[in-house]
Amino acid sequence: MKISNNKHISFDKFVDIALYHKKTGYYMKKNPFGKDGDFITAPNISILFSEMLAIWCIAFWEHLGCPKKINIIELGAGNGEMMYQMIKVFERFNKFRESSNYFILEKSQFLKKIQKKKLNSHKITWLNSINKLKNGPNIFLANEFFDALPIKQFIKKNNKWYEKSIKKNNINKFEFVNVITNIKNLEKKIEINLSKNQKIIEFSPLTYDYLNIISKKINTFQGGLLIVDYGYLKKKMRDSLQSIYKHKFNNILDNFSKSDITYNLNFFLLKKIVKKLNLKVAGLTSQRNFLTKLGILDRAEILAKNLQFSKKADIYYRIKRLIDRNFMGELFKVMFVTGKNIKFKLGF
Repeated sequence: MKISNNKHISFDKFVDIALYHKKTGYYMKKNPFGKDGDFITAPNISILFSEMLAIWCIAFWEHLGCPKKINIIELGAGNGEMMYQMIKVFERFNKFRESSNYFILEKSQFLKKIQKKKLNSHKITWLNSINKLKNGPNIFLANEFFDALPIKQFIKKNNKWYEKSIKKNNINKFEFVNVITNIKNLEKKIEINLSKNQKIIEFSPLTYDYLNIISKKINTFQGGLLIVDYGYLKKKMRDSLQSIYKHKFNNILDNFSKSDITYNLNFFLLKKIVKKLNLKVAGLTSQRNFLTKLGILDRAEILAKNLQFSKKADIYYRIKRLIDRNFMGELFKVMFVTGKNIKFKLGF
């Protein structure tokens, strides 16, 4: 899609075109995962990550009373690795296997083909919209999903709010431009005060829309949403926009549609949104604490018991990347969102 010279568009629109344009979007034309891509996600670091999430799902299903039907929905399944490894665990538990239906919400036709090839032996329904889920309970899994959605950024200067926007200059290069805006219009629409004591606001309308639909499904059919993503817990929002190209940070305005554009989730804001949508945050912790409490180190010890030293070392190095404070352990958070009457706390 062509962006006209000297005509500005909002930053979230810019991100939407860069990442999700049908023909040229970053996620629509390539596999960005792994060594040959631009980044690696937890399921591709160690199968134990997916195993832990699978065990958590089974335990939550048991907490709900082992309903005869349970929907497992992965939001944005990447290369399909997480769902693939989870199903391998699910199949070891006959009662759960007989009760479970698997769904993947995926916008990218390119990634959908990769997922279908990997998961071709399993009964999975691909969704274009989670509105199509007509029953439940539903367990929604969002691993590095929300950080990849288009984001708006607002900046306060001299007591006035400006929206970060993009335009092409006279030499055909992208540049930022701040456009004055009335932040109260957005706050009135979502019925949340975003601007109090803030100098920067990062807000994703699409994230709000997804959470709104998910909240209705959970409140109607029971279930929950498990979010695993990088972010922070402070009330004060910050400029966290970033771009990744070939495993390195990249100028956001460079390598248009060839690089990932993302941001750090503000989990304090997510909590406010969840509360507004009549759900509760039943758990919020670091990825390190979550995986450790679920027993990832015990599972690793079992797997490594009779292996050669080099293979043992590989298992523990991969786990280190997931739980070490200097890697993903503290940067990544895990949030469990569910109905107000649910008292399930595993992993938190």
